[in-house]
Amino acid sequence: MISFFKLTLYIPLYNLLVFLASVMPKNDIGLAIVVLTLGVKTALFPLQHKASKTQSKMKTIEPELSKIKENKNKEEQAKQMMELYKEHGINPFSSILLLFIQIPIIMALYFVFLKGFSLNLDILYTFTPKPATTNSIFLGLVDIHTKSYLFALLVGVTQFFQIRLAMPAVTPNPDSKGTFGADFQKSMNVQMRYVMPVIIMFVSASLPVAVSIYWITSNVFSICHELFVKRLLVKN
Repeated sequence: MISFFKLTLYIPLYNLLVFLASVMPKNDIGLAIVVLTLGVKTALFPLQHKASKTQSKMKTIEPELSKIKENKNKEEQAKQMMELYKEHGINPFSSILLLFIQIPIIMALYFVFLKGFSLNLDILYTFTPKPATTNSIFLGLVDIHTKSYLFALLVGVTQFFQIRLAMPAVTPNPDSKGTFGADFQKSMNVQMRYVMPVIIMFVSASLPVAVSIYWITSNVFSICHELFVKRLLVKN
């Protein structure tokens, strides 16, 4: 399983990073990481777009879903929910599919960037151009092999806005106010919106800048995408 992961994801992404570093201005590896991350996010864009649209539509039908969930008959409840999804053109499993596809890719990118960058000739393809020199100083500002509190802060800030756009504040149904389900939903929403970015920020502070560059680029891409989806839905 490890060999399959290495052959199908890790090595191809590593070779792509080496190629990009060879064509970047001043062989800037940090810029290569930005371009590689944007490339992967663009490749996943169709699935990400579908999942984001589904998430936004789910938010609009929340009141109707809440009423259906009041039905004690689980079989009838499931039937009504599927009819509601069909009526609004929603596939509730699209986000799960995206997650299963993204996890191994994210893991591969993480391992590629974890140790910054070192030229490993053993896993380079014969057709991959080898840069004559490598420049680990991102934009002439910071070494991607080091740790940076500033970049960790940027990771936390961009993650906060990305989650805020993807998970709007919960507007509980007045009929369910004070119930365990409503309180649990509100608690989870608050933790995801405020606690998760802080945790990710502290994790980033303990990792090389290379990982932070990937994280920031990914978050900025997702923020722009979420804004695009919301604007598209408003027009429609």
